[in-house]
Amino acid sequence: MKRAFATGCAAAAMAAVMAVTAAGCAGENQDTGKSGASGPSPGGPRPGPLTWQQELRVSDALQRLTGRCMKRHGFAYGEDRTLSLRESMPVRYVQDDVAWARTYGYGGRIDAGLEQRRLHNPTAAYRQGLSPARRAAFDTALDGDGGDVQVLTARLPGGSREVRKRLGGCTAEAEKALYGDPGAWFRASKTAGGLNALYADDLLHDRQLTAAVTAWSRCMKKAGLSYADPQAARDAIRANTALLGPSGAGKAFAAERTTAVADATCARAASLRAVATARETHYVDRLPKRYGEALDAYRRLQRQAYDRAVHIVPQRA
Repeated sequence: MKRAFATGCAAAAMAAVMAVTAAGCAGENQDTGKSGASGPSPGGPRPGPLTWQQELRVSDALQRLTGRCMKRHGFAYGEDRTLSLRESMPVRYVQDDVAWARTYGYGGRIDAGLEQRRLHNPTAAYRQGLSPARRAAFDTALDGDGGDVQVLTARLPGGSREVRKRLGGCTAEAEKALYGDPGAWFRASKTAGGLNALYADDLLHDRQLTAAVTAWSRCMKKAGLSYADPQAARDAIRANTALLGPSGAGKAFAAERTTAVADATCARAASLRAVATARETHYVDRLPKRYGEALDAYRRLQRQAYDRAVHIVPQRA
């Protein structure tokens, strides 16, 4: 699961509020080993999303299953569980965990470490050290070859664009073990992931949400920090870190923590998470029925994967 110390224009940043609900809003809850509510009864509420902790466990299970498969083919495939559970918390548009911010700021140092690991990935180094023939066999084992590769397709909401994905080898085996039908999962995930485009503009200009963001901004100004919205604060911190460079890393992180703590404190004071979640739910509930059904299917497949994942990998410490 990706961490989300995101950058981008103001409109995109406001649209990122939608990650509050879409990816689970239980930012401080621990993974209990249970996936939560079952599918909706007729006329009942739609299935809830996974928490980020549960999403992370599904991601870890995919790695574990892929590694087991690669081992059967005679290859090493390392799992990346570098971060602790707490370090893995995604920093979305609304970040109101003050204690986390006091320790990690916006997670800038965590992200920098992950980037270094990406650049020096042990599995990539292992693959590169193989002979050309073994490297080709590694690739075939991981992603399949022409004979067993499926081409999955999905049309994004609104019918504007079709996306495709090639799936085979151990990657396909891992997805089948968790989701059952990778094609159904691909279509559901792409549909669910694209739904925000249908209401992003309405949410961006929603009066209740913009009022909460304005309250957040006033709170920040009282703390001596002038930013229009949370993304503006994070963009400024990212720019400051880049400007100070390695020699000023300590000073940059101190500024990051100060701003992040104020951000989280003001998010709580303005009830920004609660407002953002409620307003996104309002717009999701107004989507055409077929999209609501697609979102329900996506969340049911997520929970199915999680229920299987708990028997494959432990929760991170």
